[in-house]
Amino acid sequence: MRYDDSPPSPESASSVSPDRRWFTRRSGLAVGAAVLAPTLLAGWVLVQLTTGAGADDARPPRIVMPAAGPSPTPSSSAAPAAPAAPQAKGPLAGKTVVIDPGHNTGNFKHTSEIDKKVDIGTNRKECDTTGTTTNAGYMEAEFTLDVSRRLRTVLEAKGLKVVLTHEADRAWGPCIDERARIGNEAAADAVVSVHADGVSSGNRGYHIILPAKVKGGAADTAKIVGPSRDLGERIGSNFARTTGSAPANYLGSGTGLVVRDDLGGLNLSTRPKVFIECGNMRDAKDAALLTSPEWRQKAAQGIADGIVGFLGG
Repeated sequence: MRYDDSPPSPESASSVSPDRRWFTRRSGLAVGAAVLAPTLLAGWVLVQLTTGAGADDARPPRIVMPAAGPSPTPSSSAAPAAPAAPQAKGPLAGKTVVIDPGHNTGNFKHTSEIDKKVDIGTNRKECDTTGTTTNAGYMEAEFTLDVSRRLRTVLEAKGLKVVLTHEADRAWGPCIDERARIGNEAAADAVVSVHADGVSSGNRGYHIILPAKVKGGAADTAKIVGPSRDLGERIGSNFARTTGSAPANYLGSGTGLVVRDDLGGLNLSTRPKVFIECGNMRDAKDAALLTSPEWRQKAAQGIADGIVGFLGG
């Protein structure tokens, strides 16, 4: 049997049967196709790789075999985790603020507990009070917690560490001495206690309560009087600008600043600290502001701006 492409000699051609000649021609064609097939296939692949052909729906998709190795697990194929929020830089880096939401909604049901006296250095005073309400029953403790949470969100967005003395996650309290202790133990750079007043109608506006210079027992405010005034003044000016509220018309001589020596939360603090009375819940016009979520957001922003300014941010 011949496997080359040269024609048979006349002698051999005449002596070979027709079936034999057909088989020889068929075998030669098969061998030729076998020889040409790899070359043609290689040329087609080269065209696909260099021209990008085969990407349309008229041709079967090109299959790329994966490299040898274990199949990817869901965790390895998932999108990478979002990077952690950047740490605060500059003067706010590493700073801590303690926010003290005044009173507790549960205090009304625990009057015997909150009536017990605690030592505030200069004397003894009730653990806490119920706080006030609007004429419609909106509690001061509801207001203070809402503003405090909004305030925390604003401050954390600045990169500050924020601690709340409570989130109504306890039946009553904490007592005023514990509230001061929370700020002290946190080594807070600023502490703000959020309140709303409950005086007679017609008395309107905000005021900031600053610590007096007191010394007695565990109370010694000498080191915090100056920085607390700076903190209070900054909060007052920013609060007025952001909310549009005026300083109280019933105390503070129009300054919005009041100094007191009878508040355990101030007397026992070793960190710069102020109280802010955001308005009068018993006045209809002030109450309309205090019950507005939009206004409470402005209140939180104003307080936050004052704190950030005090911290040098």
